[in-house]
Amino acid sequence: MGSLLIVSGPPGAGKSSVAAELAALDSRSALVEGDRFFGFLAKGAIDPWHPESHEQNMVVTDAAAAATGRFAAEYTTVYDGVVGPWFLPAFGRATGLHELDYAVLLPPEEECVRRVKTRRGHGFTDEAAARSMWAQFNNAAVEQRHLFESGDSTINDIVGSIRGAQSDGRLRYLVHGPDD
Repeated sequence: MGSLLIVSGPPGAGKSSVAAELAALDSRSALVEGDRFFGFLAKGAIDPWHPESHEQNMVVTDAAAAATGRFAAEYTTVYDGVVGPWFLPAFGRATGLHELDYAVLLPPEEECVRRVKTRRGHGFTDEAAARSMWAQFNNAAVEQRHLFESGDSTINDIVGSIRGAQSDGRLRYLVHGPDD
Protein backbone atom coordinates (compact mmCIF):
# COMPACT_ATOMS: atom_id res chain seq x y z
CA MET A 1 0.00 0.00 0.00
CA GLY A 2 1.38 3.39 -0.98
CA SER A 3 0.76 7.02 -0.13
CA LEU A 4 1.02 10.47 -1.67
CA LEU A 5 2.66 13.60 -0.35
CA ILE A 6 2.37 16.74 -2.48
CA VAL A 7 5.18 19.25 -1.92
CA SER A 8 3.97 22.53 -3.39
CA GLY A 9 4.73 26.23 -3.35
CA PRO A 10 5.78 29.01 -5.69
CA PRO A 11 8.88 28.86 -7.89
CA GLY A 12 12.06 29.09 -5.83
CA ALA A 13 10.43 27.73 -2.66
CA GLY A 14 12.74 24.69 -2.55
CA LYS A 15 10.14 22.10 -3.62
CA SER A 16 12.50 20.01 -5.74
CA SER A 17 15.23 19.78 -3.10
CA VAL A 18 12.82 18.98 -0.28
CA ALA A 19 10.79 16.50 -2.37
CA ALA A 20 13.92 14.61 -3.44
CA GLU A 21 15.05 14.30 0.19
CA LEU A 22 11.61 13.11 1.30
CA ALA A 23 11.44 10.50 -1.47
CA ALA A 24 14.90 9.24 -0.54
CA LEU A 25 13.75 8.41 3.00
CA ASP A 26 11.66 5.40 1.98
CA SER A 27 12.96 2.13 0.57
CA ARG A 28 10.11 1.89 -1.95
CA SER A 29 9.30 5.33 -3.28
CA ALA A 30 8.53 7.37 -6.39
CA LEU A 31 9.35 11.01 -7.02
CA VAL A 32 7.07 12.64 -9.59
CA GLU A 33 8.35 15.96 -10.93
CA GLY A 34 5.28 17.89 -12.04
CA ASP A 35 7.18 20.28 -14.31
CA ARG A 36 8.15 17.37 -16.56
CA PHE A 37 4.53 16.94 -17.64
CA PHE A 38 4.62 20.34 -19.34
CA GLY A 39 7.51 18.98 -21.43
CA PHE A 40 5.12 16.50 -23.04
CA LEU A 41 3.42 19.37 -24.88
CA ALA A 42 5.05 19.21 -28.32
CA LYS A 43 3.52 22.24 -30.05
CA GLY A 44 1.28 25.10 -29.07
CA ALA A 45 2.29 25.16 -25.40
CA ILE A 46 1.58 28.35 -23.46
CA ASP A 47 3.81 29.32 -20.54
CA PRO A 48 1.76 27.99 -17.60
CA TRP A 49 1.84 31.24 -15.62
CA HIS A 50 -0.12 33.15 -18.28
CA PRO A 51 -3.90 33.49 -17.74
CA GLU A 52 -4.67 32.05 -21.19
CA SER A 53 -2.94 28.78 -20.19
CA HIS A 54 -5.72 27.74 -17.78
CA GLU A 55 -7.25 25.02 -19.99
CA GLN A 56 -3.80 23.66 -20.86
CA ASN A 57 -2.81 23.67 -17.20
CA MET A 58 -5.93 21.69 -16.29
CA VAL A 59 -5.07 19.01 -18.90
CA VAL A 60 -1.46 18.80 -17.74
CA THR A 61 -2.49 18.79 -14.07
CA ASP A 62 -5.03 16.00 -14.68
CA ALA A 63 -2.42 13.90 -16.52
CA ALA A 64 0.18 14.48 -13.79
CA ALA A 65 -2.34 13.65 -11.07
CA ALA A 66 -3.50 10.45 -12.79
CA ALA A 67 0.07 9.20 -13.17
CA THR A 68 0.92 10.24 -9.61
CA GLY A 69 -2.15 8.43 -8.24
CA ARG A 70 -1.11 5.25 -10.00
CA PHE A 71 2.35 5.38 -8.41
CA ALA A 72 0.83 6.24 -5.02
CA ALA A 73 -1.34 3.14 -5.12
CA GLU A 74 1.82 1.04 -4.75
CA TYR A 75 4.68 3.30 -3.66
CA THR A 76 5.38 6.01 -1.14
CA THR A 77 5.09 8.85 -3.65
CA VAL A 78 6.21 12.45 -3.43
CA TYR A 79 4.84 14.90 -6.00
CA ASP A 80 7.00 17.98 -6.61
CA GLY A 81 4.98 20.71 -8.30
CA VAL A 82 2.88 23.85 -8.19
CA VAL A 83 -0.45 22.65 -6.83
CA GLY A 84 -2.04 25.66 -5.22
CA PRO A 85 -5.04 25.21 -2.95
CA TRP A 86 -7.14 26.37 -5.92
CA PHE A 87 -5.99 23.25 -7.88
CA LEU A 88 -5.86 20.79 -4.97
CA PRO A 89 -9.47 19.49 -5.17
CA ALA A 90 -9.21 18.77 -8.92
CA PHE A 91 -5.71 17.30 -8.55
CA GLY A 92 -6.87 15.09 -5.69
CA ARG A 93 -9.87 13.78 -7.65
CA ALA A 94 -7.69 13.04 -10.69
CA THR A 95 -5.34 10.91 -8.58
CA GLY A 96 -8.19 8.50 -7.82
CA LEU A 97 -7.10 8.46 -4.17
CA HIS A 98 -9.32 9.05 -1.15
CA GLU A 99 -6.68 10.93 0.82
CA LEU A 100 -3.24 12.45 0.45
CA ASP A 101 -0.83 14.65 2.35
CA TYR A 102 -0.26 18.27 1.31
CA ALA A 103 2.63 20.57 2.24
CA VAL A 104 3.15 24.12 0.96
CA LEU A 105 6.61 25.68 1.17
CA LEU A 106 6.46 29.46 1.38
CA PRO A 107 9.78 31.18 2.13
CA PRO A 108 9.86 34.98 2.04
CA GLU A 109 9.22 36.45 -1.42
CA GLU A 110 12.74 37.84 -1.82
CA GLU A 111 14.26 34.44 -1.04
CA CYS A 112 12.14 32.77 -3.74
CA VAL A 113 13.04 35.48 -6.26
CA ARG A 114 16.76 35.20 -5.43
CA ARG A 115 16.64 31.44 -5.99
CA VAL A 116 14.74 31.81 -9.28
CA LYS A 117 17.20 34.42 -10.58
CA THR A 118 20.29 32.33 -9.70
CA ARG A 119 19.12 28.94 -10.97
CA ARG A 120 21.33 26.95 -13.29
CA GLY A 121 19.87 24.43 -15.72
CA HIS A 122 16.25 25.24 -14.93
CA GLY A 123 13.85 26.52 -17.59
CA PHE A 124 11.99 28.95 -15.31
CA THR A 125 13.74 32.22 -14.45
CA ASP A 126 10.92 34.79 -14.89
CA GLU A 127 11.10 37.15 -11.90
CA ALA A 128 7.72 38.83 -12.50
CA ALA A 129 5.96 35.47 -12.81
CA ALA A 130 7.75 34.19 -9.69
CA ARG A 131 6.55 37.22 -7.73
CA SER A 132 3.01 36.76 -9.05
CA MET A 133 2.91 33.08 -8.09
CA TRP A 134 4.40 33.84 -4.66
CA ALA A 135 1.60 36.38 -4.12
CA GLN A 136 -1.01 33.83 -5.22
CA PHE A 137 0.23 31.34 -2.60
CA ASN A 138 0.65 34.04 0.04
CA ASN A 139 -2.92 35.28 -0.51
CA ALA A 140 -4.47 31.82 -0.87
CA ALA A 141 -6.46 30.13 1.84
CA VAL A 142 -3.76 27.63 2.83
CA GLU A 143 -4.56 26.07 6.18
CA GLN A 144 -1.73 26.77 8.64
CA ARG A 145 -1.19 23.04 9.23
CA HIS A 146 -0.12 22.64 5.57
CA LEU A 147 2.15 25.71 5.51
CA PHE A 148 5.93 25.67 5.96
CA GLU A 149 7.37 29.18 5.96
CA SER A 150 10.91 27.99 5.50
CA GLY A 151 12.96 31.19 5.34
CA ASP A 152 15.95 30.41 7.56
CA SER A 153 15.49 26.65 7.82
CA THR A 154 17.81 24.09 6.28
CA ILE A 155 16.50 21.42 3.92
CA ASN A 156 16.98 18.85 6.69
CA ASP A 157 14.93 21.00 9.10
CA ILE A 158 12.10 21.36 6.58
CA VAL A 159 12.16 17.64 5.73
CA GLY A 160 12.04 16.82 9.45
CA SER A 161 9.15 19.22 10.03
CA ILE A 162 7.19 17.79 7.12
CA ARG A 163 7.82 14.19 8.20
CA GLY A 164 6.72 15.02 11.74
CA ALA A 165 3.54 16.74 10.55
CA GLN A 166 2.85 13.87 8.18
CA SER A 167 3.31 11.28 10.95
CA ASP A 168 0.93 13.24 13.18
CA GLY A 169 -1.70 13.36 10.42
CA ARG A 170 -1.58 17.18 10.23
CA LEU A 171 -0.94 17.18 6.47
CA ARG A 172 -3.88 14.91 5.63
CA TYR A 173 -6.23 16.12 2.93
CA LEU A 174 -9.40 14.16 2.24
CA VAL A 175 -10.29 14.05 -1.42
CA HIS A 176 -13.94 14.68 -2.18
CA GLY A 177 -15.89 13.90 -5.32
CA PRO A 178 -17.17 16.66 -7.61
CA ASP A 179 -20.55 16.71 -5.83
CA ASP A 180 -19.21 16.68 -2.25
